[in-house]
Amino acid sequence: MDRSAFAIEATGLKKNYGAVQVTRDVSFALPSGAAMGIIGPNGAGKTTLFNLLTGTVRADGGTVRLFGQDITAAGARARSALGIARSFQVPQPFGGLTVFENALVAATFGQNLSEAAARAFAMEALRSTGLLSKATKRAGELGLLDRKRLELTRAIATASRLLLLDEIAGGLTDAECTELIDLILSIKASGVTIIWIEHVLHALLRVVDRVMVLDFGQKIAEGEPEAIMQSPEVSAIYLGLEPETAHV
Repeated sequence: MDRSAFAIEATGLKKNYGAVQVTRDVSFALPSGAAMGIIGPNGAGKTTLFNLLTGTVRADGGTVRLFGQDITAAGARARSALGIARSFQVPQPFGGLTVFENALVAATFGQNLSEAAARAFAMEALRSTGLLSKATKRAGELGLLDRKRLELTRAIATASRLLLLDEIAGGLTDAECTELIDLILSIKASGVTIIWIEHVLHALLRVVDRVMVLDFGQKIAEGEPEAIMQSPEVSAIYLGLEPETAHV
C-alpha cells in the first residue's frame, strides 16, 4: 500500500487521563485533498483527537502518519512545519497586532521565510480570504466572521497541507455561515486536506466527502455523509434527531 496517498493516517490512537479513557483505538485514513467531518455529542473526544493529530497532546498508544511519514514522535512545532494547521473554536488572533501582522507572523514562523517572502505570502493569504482591505485594522477589533477568516488566513499563510477546523461555523448568522462555507470550499479546491469538527451540520455537509462519528472517545461510524446521516443509530442516539429529520 502506498501510504503517501493518504494525507493523514491514524491507527489505534489512545489517550487516557488517569482512569478515564478519552480516545479509544481511533483509526482512519484520509486521502490527500479530501475533506472529512467529525461529529458526535459533547465530550465524545473530538477535540482530544485534534490535540493528538497536532501533537499538542502525546498519545498513549497508536501511530500518526502525514503523507506517509510517521510523525508519532513529533511535537506540535514539528508537525506545524510539516504542514498541519489548526483553527480553534474560539478564534485566538494576536489582538494587539494588525490583521496583516497576524498573517505575517504565521508566514514567517510557519514557513521560516525571509521577510520579503513572508510579506508577499501574507498579502496573498489575506487576498484569498477577503481580508486584504482590513490589513491595517487591529485584529482585536474584528467582528466574529472576520476573526474566523483571520484564523483561516493564518493557516493559509503557514502553507498548510492539512487543515483542522474546530467548530469554526459556531456563532455565525446564516449569511455569515454561507460566506464561510464558500471560503472553506475555495481552500479545499486549492488541494488542502480538511478535517472539520462541527455541530452546524448544514455547513459541514456542504463541504465534506466523509463523516466520522465519535462517542465516548470511540469511532462508531464512518462513511459517506448521506449514509451516515440516514443511520437511525447516529440520528437518534448521537445527534438527538429522529432519522427522518436528520437530512440537512
